[in-house]
Amino acid sequence: MSQSLYDLLEQQAQEHGPEAAVELLIDQLRREKRFHELFDALLIRSRMRFSLPVILTRSLDDLEEPLRSQVEEAYLEACREVGLGLLEQGRLREAWTYLRPPGEVEPVAQALRSIEVTEDNLDELIEVAVHEGVCPERGFQLVLEHYGICNAITLYDAQMHFRPREQQQAVAALLLRHLHPELVENVRADIARREPDPPPEGSTLEELVADRPWLFEDDAYHIDTSHLHSVVRFARVLLRPEELRLAADLCAYGKHLGPQFQFQNEEPFAGGYADFERFFRAQLGQGVEEALEFFAAKARSLAQEEHGTAPAEVYVELLCRLGRWEEALEAAAELIPPGAHTTGFAPSLLELAARSGRYDRLKEISRCRDDLLGFVAGLLEDRLQQAARS
Repeated sequence: MSQSLYDLLEQQAQEHGPEAAVELLIDQLRREKRFHELFDALLIRSRMRFSLPVILTRSLDDLEEPLRSQVEEAYLEACREVGLGLLEQGRLREAWTYLRPPGEVEPVAQALRSIEVTEDNLDELIEVAVHEGVCPERGFQLVLEHYGICNAITLYDAQMHFRPREQQQAVAALLLRHLHPELVENVRADIARREPDPPPEGSTLEELVADRPWLFEDDAYHIDTSHLHSVVRFARVLLRPEELRLAADLCAYGKHLGPQFQFQNEEPFAGGYADFERFFRAQLGQGVEEALEFFAAKARSLAQEEHGTAPAEVYVELLCRLGRWEEALEAAAELIPPGAHTTGFAPSLLELAARSGRYDRLKEISRCRDDLLGFVAGLLEDRLQQAARS
């Protein structure tokens, strides 16, 4: 700032009071887009308005209500203004530092989708999108485009398993739609090299490999088999029929690979691609009862001391996806012990009771399990249902 501005600030303070000097400072910092300093100036203004020291040495938690909430809201407003200002300049990481406290995720996600990607900002965009959880799908698009699917798969395993299910689904679908057409094209090209007529356009992998065992002779494969296995494994979270069809199609190919490419899987998918395919196709209405019998047998026969609750959760989740909510509630009550450390793949008893409307059954289950909270939840919801019917 020029020396004349310092003089003007001092003059404002003398003639109109310190508040006027602070307003002048804020206006100047806004014009010059000096956002970090603007943030501090906005905080100074809020403290003056609440008759607090300009340099606040006390924690917000030490302030009494309603003052504490008022100061906190002023702080969040300052975060929003400065964060959005930085966002307009494309300074994404800095903007997110300010926009994280007020939870302003969507403006940052929109910027991630539209901002021009350069060598200088690529890693920053991926960091905010994936590691900060702002827009993982966009982050994984960038990883695929610039670093390849191997890095994307490694990143998924490191970052996505504890993210919200919707984010997992978006990224798993992205990886699936990236790998499936590449594999189809590679298989088609192999067939075209060996047969006089190319296979019909739009053929699925299942159709392409049918009656062509020579495609897999001498342990041949058409895509990195570890990538194939990982994408199928991630696809368990997917729900849309078109994506389930692609996942099942990958399994139809994977089943033909040589034994060394049949990677080890945790139960209830120890059978590899065949087990995953059962799971996907049942959701498409194919082999439903056989799949339910298969996963029910796994859930009941595998010792939880060794395999945990995953087999039971997969069975319960499959029932849910088939719309068989009451059966899912009964299966969860039977197969998942109270207080068990679950993977979170299947809904809780409370969620299952809500979807099935069987709060009366939730009360019974909770009483048997000595679960007071579950019993009261069922009691309250059951009363509300009865009142709604009367």
